[in-house]
This record gives sequence, C-alpha cells and structure tokens, in this order.
Amino acid sequence: MEQIRVSTFAGPGSRPVIRTVPWPKIGKKAALIKIGACGVCGTDLHILKGHWPKALPWPFTLGHELGGVLVEVGAEFKEDFMAKPLTVGSKVMIPPLMPCGHCYYCIHYPESANKCLTPVYYGRYLGFDKPPHLWGGFAEYVYVDLDMLPGTKIYKLPDDMALRLGALSEPLTSCIRAFNRAIRAGGFKWGDTVVIQGSGPIGILAIAAAQEMGAGRVICVGAPEAPRLQLARKFGAEATVNIEELKTPEDRIKRVRDIVGGFGADLVMDCSGHPSAGPEGIEFLRDGGAYVEMGQFTDAGSIMTSWHRICAKDLIVLGSWGFTGNDLPLGVDMLYRTRGKYPWLDMQTIYPFSEDGIGRAVADAMAMKTVKSTIVPWPDLVQ
Repeated sequence: MEQIRVSTFAGPGSRPVIRTVPWPKIGKKAALIKIGACGVCGTDLHILKGHWPKALPWPFTLGHELGGVLVEVGAEFKEDFMAKPLTVGSKVMIPPLMPCGHCYYCIHYPESANKCLTPVYYGRYLGFDKPPHLWGGFAEYVYVDLDMLPGTKIYKLPDDMALRLGALSEPLTSCIRAFNRAIRAGGFKWGDTVVIQGSGPIGILAIAAAQEMGAGRVICVGAPEAPRLQLARKFGAEATVNIEELKTPEDRIKRVRDIVGGFGADLVMDCSGHPSAGPEGIEFLRDGGAYVEMGQFTDAGSIMTSWHRICAKDLIVLGSWGFTGNDLPLGVDMLYRTRGKYPWLDMQTIYPFSEDGIGRAVADAMAMKTVKSTIVPWPDLVQ
C-alpha cells in the first residue's frame, strides 16, 4: 500500500516536519478521509505561540478545519452522526471536539457537550505516536474510528459543495452558536446593530453570520486594511475601524460611537483573540447591551479592567466555547445556501502541502498577510 505524508510540530515555535506513515488498516467502524483543504485556525497559531493552557502531546499534527472525501470505509461505517448515508466518495467534515459521552456534562447537559470533562480533539490532543498517526488536518489523510474514539462526529457535506467551502464550516458554526447564545439570553434580536472586534477569519465569518441571523447594521474593528478590512466590507460590514490608524482605545470608542450613533451598539462580539478587546468593547455598547466573548479560545494573558462598568452599564456578558455536533447543520447549511452571496473563497489563500508551504501558511497567518491560510494537499480536490 502507498505511504501517507503527515506534518508534525515538535513544540511551540517549531517548524513543520513532514513524516511518512503506512497506509492504515481500516477498522469495521473506521474510515480514511482524503483531505481536500484544511484551514489554519487562530487556535493553531496560539498553540504554536505557547498559549494553550493545558499540556499537549508534542509532537502532533495540527489542523482541524477540514473538508475531505471518504476513500476507504469499514464494513459498519455507513452513516454520519445525523443518519445521512455515507459511502466511498462522500464529501465530509469532522468537528475537532470528541466528547466522551459519559461525563457529567455529556449526560446531564448534552447541549453543553462542548464542555465535556475529558474531551479529545483532532489536531490537538492526539499525539503523532498514537497509531495510525493520522489525527490532524495538516496531512494528506485523516483517520476516524468510532470504536477507538466513539465521540467522533462525521458530518456529510452536500455532494456539490466545494471542499474549500466545507473547510469553513467548523469556524462558521462557532460564530453561529455564539449569536444563538446571545439570542437565548435576550441580547440579540432582528435589526440590532452589531460591532465585531477582529477582522481575522472568525471576524469575517461573524460579519456574515450576523447579517444572516438578522443584524440591521454590522461594523468591524480590526486591521490591517489589506487584506482584512477590505474583505470585511466585501462581506457586508457597512463601516470598518482601523486599529493601526486609531491607536488608542479612546479614539476607537469615539469612532465606533460616531458611526453607530445614539447610545452605542446593541451587541459587540469579540473575535480578536486579544485580551485588551473586552474593556474596550463594552464601551462600544449601549447600556443594557450584550457582549459576547468567543475570541479568547486560548490563554493569551489577562488585562486590568473594572467590573463596575459591567454592572453600571447593566450588560449581558456571555462566553461561547466552540459548538456541539448538533450545531453543525447550521454552519454547513448557511455556507451552502449563501455560496453565491458572500465571497467565501476570497477569504482563503492556498498553500501547498510541503514543509515550506505549511511554514509559509502559518507565518503569513501570524503576520496577518492572509485572512484564512488554507493548506491543500491534493490540488485536484480543491474545488
């Protein structure tokens, strides 16, 4: 059988190393997915900066935003986790989080299975040393096995959906869940004015999600102008605020309030990953507004703030951590339904699957030269 190439990182600050592993024996409830596209997530970048708060099994394969096609399946691998039939040739994605299914949260609060007490993550918690060594998206193939890891969720993509588009379904679903959290808490309703902090991939996706979920106006605060703020406007942000031009929080607060008018925005969502976003963002809000924090997925540090402002402004403050499997149809369906409405693929800068290509994809994302660096192991599968 042919050999498979897989990329690994040895630790924070390291460069990618491509290793070769044998073609795996596919279990009865297992499958092998040929990766068409895998996005470089901000979480991947923070992990490589040493910001992940828990021990990680270095070396391992990064990458969890993937779209791929089934190339080999076991005898009992017949459907995705929502009972859609799967066969060789089916297009699929897998969310990174695999809940255990038997801890306190999985049993008593299945809608909060994203807070499973003993989760396993593709692209994070499975080390390269664990056979068959195919546990992340920066690779030619990824392996799934429902006997070995029963919390795995395989989700079928539409047959005519570009795999590049499918690779955006994981981060977009995180945005949709965050807005739904605000809706359930009474902090977001049709016609509201929304400010998005951050113009990286999550920020851009959140601009689209806000509009599809009923926002009346969307403003984006971020940098740099090219390519990120330019793309934010293409996605429908009516105005952008460049933090490289307005360098103080006071200047940015004034500009946002001037744009929004009245007493401030109805909802602010942080997609930046920078600890300073919170104290600044709550000042964009009107009294009684809602602040949603979904950008601090890793521990990039703390910042001094006054909780008095939260109390005095009578705010709703929410955190949103990833999503659960049942949220996935919302992200996939939105991408598919709006594939001609938003310039989704303009987000992506394509890189080849090589040590140099992966290294450049990561470096360019860190330097904000791209919006969504995307690694493509098989160019023939990219569309």
